[in-house]
This record gives sequence, structure tokens and C-alpha cells, in this order.
Amino acid sequence: MGKFLNKLERKFGRYAIRNLMIYVIGAYVLGAVISIINPYFYYYYLSLNVEEILHGQIWRLITFILEPMGSTGSPMGGLFFFINLMFYWFIGRNLENAWGAFRFNLYYLSGILLNIVAAFLMYAITKDPMSGMALGLTYINESLILAFCVLYPNVQILLFFFLPVKIKWLGIVYMAMILFNVVQTVAAGQWYYAVAILVALLNFFVFFFSTRNYARVSPKEIHRRRVYQQEVRRSERGSYQTLHGTARHRCAICGRTELDDPNLEFRFCSKCDGNYEYCQDHLFTHTHVKHTGGTQNT
Repeated sequence: MGKFLNKLERKFGRYAIRNLMIYVIGAYVLGAVISIINPYFYYYYLSLNVEEILHGQIWRLITFILEPMGSTGSPMGGLFFFINLMFYWFIGRNLENAWGAFRFNLYYLSGILLNIVAAFLMYAITKDPMSGMALGLTYINESLILAFCVLYPNVQILLFFFLPVKIKWLGIVYMAMILFNVVQTVAAGQWYYAVAILVALLNFFVFFFSTRNYARVSPKEIHRRRVYQQEVRRSERGSYQTLHGTARHRCAICGRTELDDPNLEFRFCSKCDGNYEYCQDHLFTHTHVKHTGGTQNT
């Protein structure tokens, strides 16, 4: 996958849109303005209505990204809208910094394309012209969040403006909600909607599985790591034993310990000044250590 993307980038990288997320945020703002001026204009003329697209209104393939994000008609709605914009801008900017403009363009635009495919799939099954609106921007934006969670799992955000939480937990919550929606729709007999959700998020799944290091779970690699860990533990045990006095006795003359010969016997000499220990070969032949008054032979 990486080699394929490298080839694409070498060939088409010069066409990438730099700072794409600024234009995306601009589209969200424009959608909010349209919804304030005429709340119904988007749904009648800009939404992802597959039937109207098939009748020639192909601009809807692009204008559906102008979908209003929540209510902006109240102060609190406007505040949350602004916070959402800053959040998505932060995510998009960091993804582009990590991948480069071309790959971020490819990820976001493929998300849009896959949502269109999912909308057409739902229409083909349900014949409901507005079925595409059930997806909206939800899974396009969630694919951005999930990708960011994979790349930067330990980044902290302030949940509800005061609770510091690592963003990987937000990603887990989003994924749990997605799986719940899939299971719920399948249980309700709306399997096509579950398929549409998975198709809409296909760009994230391709990204996620293509960036995994599957060599880590190969039998050869597992065996190598197990052998390595055993060697490390054996080395640590040896270091621990040496540092913590497994060699309990050491001859003050020859330096031998019971690790050199388990049959050696050691004794302290009562005539030496200080704690001097000797092996059986030097216990009766050493020179006594005296700190006052010289030395005395045994």
C-alpha cells in the first residue's frame, strides 16, 4: 500500500490542495450561513438526493458537504459550532502535517467519494431519494477523528471544557457507537444501512489495516520475541543474584566465593580486627589483620 501511494504521490502530488482543511471549514461556514438565511434551501437544492442527481443535478455530488453542522441560530449553538470548527481544523492540520498534503487530500476526498457510493447503494436498495442524507457528513468527519486517534492516541483534549482525556478514548467511544449502529440496523433488518456505514468508513479501515505491522504477529516473530524475553529474564536474574548477594561469602585472600566452588567453606576470623572472612584454605594460614599493635601470625 505504501509503495502504491508513493507512486501516486510522485505522479499527482503537484495537484494536491495545500491546507485543505481551511477550505473544508469554509464550506462548513457557508453551509451554516445558508441554513440561517433559508433553512430549507440546502435540503431542496444542495443535499445528496440521489434521485435528483440521476435527473441531472450533479452539483449535489459536491454541494452536499455544505450540510449545516448543528444549530447556529442561538448563542450556545453558535459557540458549539465554532468549537467544532476549531476541533476539525486542529485534526485536519495535524493529519496533513503527518501525511503531507497529497495523502491527506486523498484520504478526505476518498471519504467523500465513498459516502457518495454508500448513498447510491442505499438508494438502489430502498428507492428512497433522500436515503443519502441519512449519512450526511457524519462518517466523513468521524473518519478524520479516528485517523487522528490512531496517529496521536495520547494527545489530551478537554472534554466538556474541563475534563482532560486522551483522545484515544474518544476514538474508542466513536468506534463503539459505530459498531452499535451497525449491529442495531442489522437486527432491525436494515442490513443495507449497516453496509452503507462500513462503505462510508472504508477509507479509515483501509488506512488502519494498511498501517499495521503484521510481522509482529507472525509465528517466527513471536518465537523470536519469546526467546529474547527469556534471555533478558535470565540475564536479569543473574544480575539480581550478583547484586543482591547470592555470593554470600568471599575470601579476603584469594577472592573466591561459593559460586566458584560450592564445596568451599568460609569462616570469619575472631583474631582479625574487622569482619574478615576466609575460605578453608586460608582460614588458618593467613596473617591476622590488626589495626593497633601490628600483626600476628597464626
